[in-house]
Amino acid sequence: MRVTIAGAGAVGRSIAAELLENGHEVLLIDIDPKAIKIDTVPRAEWLLADACEISSLDEAGLADCHVVVAASGDDKVNLVVSLLAKTEYGVPRVVARINHPKNEWLFNESWGVDVAVSTPRLLSALVEEAVSVGDLVRLMTFRQGQANLVELTLPEDAPVVGHRAGSVPWPADTALVAILREGRVLVPSADDPLEAGDELMFVASQEVEEELGRLLSPHNRPA
Repeated sequence: MRVTIAGAGAVGRSIAAELLENGHEVLLIDIDPKAIKIDTVPRAEWLLADACEISSLDEAGLADCHVVVAASGDDKVNLVVSLLAKTEYGVPRVVARINHPKNEWLFNESWGVDVAVSTPRLLSALVEEAVSVGDLVRLMTFRQGQANLVELTLPEDAPVVGHRAGSVPWPADTALVAILREGRVLVPSADDPLEAGDELMFVASQEVEEELGRLLSPHNRPA
């Protein structure tokens, strides 16, 4: 898979290194000469250019790119890169970094964004996830609220503990996508029993999150 990352700062370089380790081709673009630190990610391709310019994106070969990651520290740049990638080059998947929470409402499919990652929101969600048992925590939003990645750690008194995953009446527009148990990641099947302490990962629409929380934990039931 070929991935272009706009923004070669610490975030962009870290993403590039991970993708290269997983066998993907990566091009890093940045307009700042100080950001072109080839020795930090030597296996990546590098381009000193303005990712908001069509000529630069032509040079980057965006038409042959599978994924674009707009990872700069400037939300305006990330929005422009996302829009150009989707509308001018038809890139199948566009991921954009949100630096300031007040700008989250802009990062949607109207601007070409398929997945928006808010660094402040993600950090706060991870803090919640680390300290919360029995509370539904939203980790990521896909397509500006149409679907969310959410997580809940099952408390001992959860009503679904001991039940098979396939026997639980999950809300509509909800999919159990992973179970984290004792350091292992399990792809759930209908026959897998749910255990106290399991971290359950769901993709669910925002409208059913409250219902899902009530189903999984007595902590979420109204008094």
